[in-house]
Amino acid sequence: MKTLFVKDYEQKRDWYIIDAAGKPLGRVAAKVAAVVRGKNKASYTPNQAMGGFVIVINADKVVVSGNKASGMLYRHYTGYVGGLREYSFEKLIERNPIEPLSRTIAGMLPNGRLGRKMMDSVKIYAGSDYPHKAQNPKPLEV
Repeated sequence: MKTLFVKDYEQKRDWYIIDAAGKPLGRVAAKVAAVVRGKNKASYTPNQAMGGFVIVINADKVVVSGNKASGMLYRHYTGYVGGLREYSFEKLIERNPIEPLSRTIAGMLPNGRLGRKMMDSVKIYAGSDYPHKAQNPKPLEV
């Protein structure tokens, strides 16, 4: 079977909204990554950015189970000697409420140009207010 290539102007890219309040971090991220890649479409092609746009609200209220809030570490290297910085989930979510979710989603997307282009389709907001009401996003259950 031949792979179908859909032209950019032929693609229908829908807008979806997910409320992450009280939902597990990994489940929200997996759902967002699947929709952004376009895996919910019959014309899915792995080397094209053909998925929809996803708005995630209440990203600061996402939950993790067990001891992950204090035990899960996010690492960042500054580029200088001794510049490895480590933050727990609790510290990172109070510093930047959207960072844990955006890092998790980015880790589930392809590396390189395609993954960065797909990340542009993800809009994450800490509160329940978002500026994309004109796009009439469809609610998406996790």
